[in-house]
Amino acid sequence: MSHPEIDLVVYPDECDAFGHLNQAAFLTLFERARWEMLRHGPGMDVFSRAGAWPALRKTVIDYRAAAFPGDVLRFQQLLTHHGRTSFTMRQTARRVRDDALIASAEFVFVCIDREGRPIPVPEEFSQFMNAGRVVTGDVQRLMVHGVNLAVEVRGEGPAILFVHGYPFDHTIWRDQIDALEGYRRIAPDLRGMGQSDAPDLGYGMAIYAADLAALLDALGVNEVILCGLSMGGYVAFEFLRNWRPRVRGLVLMDTRAEADSPEARRARDATAAIARERGSSAVAEAMLPKILSPATLAGHPEVVERVRALMAGTPVPGMVGALAAMRDRPESESLLPTLAGLPTLVLVGEADVLTPPDQARAMAQVIPGARLAVIPGAGHIPPVEQPAATTEALQEFLRSLG
Repeated sequence: MSHPEIDLVVYPDECDAFGHLNQAAFLTLFERARWEMLRHGPGMDVFSRAGAWPALRKTVIDYRAAAFPGDVLRFQQLLTHHGRTSFTMRQTARRVRDDALIASAEFVFVCIDREGRPIPVPEEFSQFMNAGRVVTGDVQRLMVHGVNLAVEVRGEGPAILFVHGYPFDHTIWRDQIDALEGYRRIAPDLRGMGQSDAPDLGYGMAIYAADLAALLDALGVNEVILCGLSMGGYVAFEFLRNWRPRVRGLVLMDTRAEADSPEARRARDATAAIARERGSSAVAEAMLPKILSPATLAGHPEVVERVRALMAGTPVPGMVGALAAMRDRPESESLLPTLAGLPTLVLVGEADVLTPPDQARAMAQVIPGARLAVIPGAGHIPPVEQPAATTEALQEFLRSLG
């Protein structure tokens, strides 16, 4: 079951002197959309029947574009967090005629009784809203910044946020997610990759990092051990620039701190042209010999096929967007010495030709107190090529955090 989309018309009396839908009226439309959704489901009296009322405690709205009289706005709504007495809803409003994202909003509610005391969220409401979440196994889809992101969430305990590289998805962490019991393992597909939406525009390290911060907010997670591989490391650097207090441990895996050289920038553009003209499969074939170690290529055909299929399945817009994001990323070398006090593991495949061990070793030496782990027999993606050794190195680092 999915929640019904609600279409609402913008009327002239809801607009300001310039003809734009005003912000106060927008709040009213968001509220109307919520009640209309309930009218199509358990009923608008679903709270009053339980002797409860959803009291609004916090609202964050991101206005993206103007709406005008006569525009029809389509509202989608999703439950992103569910506590005992509170819940969080994510709503988006898109203009029907051109599918433009007009605004997105997050609303935090606490259910109260007639005396204003917190009481449990009505079960009927919870069942209705949770039925609208798209879940496959441990993978769910959450709306973040107007984009649906797929994320696998497993277990309880201290949170680990796994950030994959380009052009992969969260399944590169499959063995680590299975093995790291005692932790809350959070592994999203970045926008443009895996099962997440792949918009034509809207990519960049700052955008990827902001998506992750909003995703953690939606999941009710404040602090994480941040683990990024390759491009995921670039995203981790950006996350640290903006949300350092939320990171209690850092794993930098087969990545680098330097910005792209002019030659590397030109190579990114050339790869993007291949993706546009010949598709993701052509990029995958060219990347395989650089991504995997000689031992993997020669002795593990099942891993080769898995990685080939994973890369070939990346949507072209996501691939092109990631290439531009990597091309334009800032340098992070100046960030490394400032990470004093943050437990850090630098991990690299012994046969990685894209981010070689010497480069990883130099990065570890600059980060105060950082550890280095070199994984034998692995190229650029140790979690897939040598999962047991990679997991063991992660477990040792996690134990050191206490």
